[in-house]
Amino acid sequence: MTTQPLSITPASRVIAMPTHDAEMLTGPDGLAKIVLNDQVYQLRITRAGKLILTK
Repeated sequence: MTTQPLSITPASRVIAMPTHDAEMLTGPDGLAKIVLNDQVYQLRITRAGKLILTK
């Protein structure tokens, strides 16, 4: 049995989305600052394990 390599066309190409571990971003206190266009946001992991992003 011979297998053919898959050809990838631009229409079928998938670009990987960056993935980040929230616990690595926030550290042991569960808090991190994120800056976007000179605006500072706070990322927080709650006791229930949810993420909250506030300005």
